[in-house]
Amino acid sequence: MTEARIRIPDEEIRRQAWEQLTHVYDPEIGIDLVNLGLVYDLQVQEGDVHVEMSLTTPGCPMSDSMPEAVERAIAMIPGVRQVAVDLVWEPRWNPDMMSEEAKRELGFF
Repeated sequence: MTEARIRIPDEEIRRQAWEQLTHVYDPEIGIDLVNLGLVYDLQVQEGDVHVEMSLTTPGCPMSDSMPEAVERAIAMIPGVRQVAVDLVWEPRWNPDMMSEEAKRELGFF
Protein backbone atom coordinates (compact mmCIF):
# COMPACT_ATOMS: atom_id res chain seq x y z
CA MET A 1 0.00 0.00 0.00
CA THR A 2 1.34 3.42 -0.90
CA GLU A 3 1.30 6.22 1.58
CA ALA A 4 -1.10 9.06 0.80
CA ARG A 5 0.59 12.45 0.56
CA ILE A 6 -1.04 15.60 1.80
CA ARG A 7 -0.34 18.47 -0.56
CA ILE A 8 0.94 21.56 1.23
CA PRO A 9 0.23 24.81 -0.68
CA ASP A 10 3.34 26.33 -2.23
CA GLU A 11 2.70 29.65 -0.49
CA GLU A 12 2.76 27.89 2.90
CA ILE A 13 6.00 26.11 2.01
CA ARG A 14 7.46 29.46 0.92
CA ARG A 15 6.42 31.10 4.21
CA GLN A 16 7.94 28.26 6.23
CA ALA A 17 11.13 28.28 4.13
CA TRP A 18 11.73 31.98 4.84
CA GLU A 19 11.11 31.27 8.53
CA GLN A 20 13.55 28.33 8.51
CA LEU A 21 16.24 30.50 6.95
CA THR A 22 16.07 32.90 9.89
CA HIS A 23 17.61 30.00 11.85
CA VAL A 24 20.59 29.55 9.50
CA TYR A 25 23.41 31.76 10.75
CA ASP A 26 26.60 32.98 9.17
CA PRO A 27 29.03 31.51 11.70
CA GLU A 28 31.60 34.27 11.22
CA ILE A 29 29.13 37.13 11.75
CA GLY A 30 26.56 35.48 14.01
CA ILE A 31 23.52 36.84 12.16
CA ASP A 32 21.02 34.82 10.14
CA LEU A 33 21.13 34.79 6.35
CA VAL A 34 17.77 36.53 5.91
CA ASN A 35 18.71 39.54 8.06
CA LEU A 36 22.12 39.69 6.41
CA GLY A 37 20.32 40.02 3.07
CA LEU A 38 22.10 37.02 1.59
CA VAL A 39 18.94 35.29 0.34
CA TYR A 40 18.04 37.02 -2.93
CA ASP A 41 15.13 34.88 -4.11
CA LEU A 42 13.06 31.92 -2.95
CA GLN A 43 10.55 30.28 -5.28
CA VAL A 44 8.32 27.24 -4.74
CA GLN A 45 6.59 25.30 -7.48
CA GLU A 46 4.69 22.12 -6.68
CA GLY A 47 6.83 21.50 -3.61
CA ASP A 48 10.15 22.10 -5.38
CA VAL A 49 12.08 24.97 -3.77
CA HIS A 50 14.66 27.08 -5.58
CA VAL A 51 16.85 29.51 -3.62
CA GLU A 52 19.23 32.11 -4.99
CA MET A 53 21.66 33.36 -2.40
CA SER A 54 25.04 34.97 -2.07
CA LEU A 55 27.78 35.21 0.52
CA THR A 56 29.44 38.27 1.99
CA THR A 57 32.52 37.76 -0.22
CA PRO A 58 33.35 35.44 -3.13
CA GLY A 59 36.31 34.04 -1.18
CA CYS A 60 34.16 33.23 1.86
CA PRO A 61 35.36 30.02 3.54
CA MET A 62 31.70 29.03 4.07
CA SER A 63 31.00 28.81 0.32
CA ASP A 64 30.44 25.05 0.50
CA SER A 65 28.72 24.75 3.85
CA MET A 66 26.24 27.65 3.69
CA PRO A 67 24.28 26.42 0.64
CA GLU A 68 24.22 22.95 2.21
CA ALA A 69 22.86 24.40 5.47
CA VAL A 70 20.13 26.22 3.51
CA GLU A 71 19.22 23.02 1.69
CA ARG A 72 19.03 21.01 4.93
CA ALA A 73 16.90 23.65 6.68
CA ILE A 74 14.35 23.79 3.87
CA ALA A 75 14.30 20.04 3.17
CA MET A 76 12.82 19.36 6.63
CA ILE A 77 9.64 21.33 5.83
CA PRO A 78 6.63 19.06 5.22
CA GLY A 79 5.59 19.08 1.57
CA VAL A 80 9.04 19.94 0.17
CA ARG A 81 9.98 17.52 -2.59
CA GLN A 82 13.41 18.85 -3.47
CA VAL A 83 15.60 21.89 -2.86
CA ALA A 84 18.01 23.59 -5.25
CA VAL A 85 20.34 26.30 -3.95
CA ASP A 86 22.24 28.47 -6.40
CA LEU A 87 25.10 30.61 -5.17
CA VAL A 88 25.14 33.85 -7.19
CA TRP A 89 27.49 36.82 -7.19
CA GLU A 90 25.30 39.37 -8.95
CA PRO A 91 24.24 41.60 -7.48
CA ARG A 92 27.30 41.62 -5.29
CA TRP A 93 26.34 41.63 -1.61
CA ASN A 94 27.01 44.78 0.39
CA PRO A 95 26.10 45.91 3.93
CA ASP A 96 23.21 48.05 2.64
CA MET A 97 21.36 44.76 1.96
CA MET A 98 21.17 43.97 5.68
CA SER A 99 18.02 44.54 7.68
CA GLU A 100 17.89 47.41 10.15
CA GLU A 101 18.06 44.83 12.95
CA ALA A 102 21.29 43.34 11.58
CA LYS A 103 22.84 46.77 11.10
CA ARG A 104 22.00 47.65 14.72
CA GLU A 105 23.50 44.38 15.99
CA LEU A 106 26.71 45.05 14.07
CA GLY A 107 26.91 48.65 15.24
CA PHE A 108 26.22 50.35 11.91
CA PHE A 109 24.21 52.94 13.87
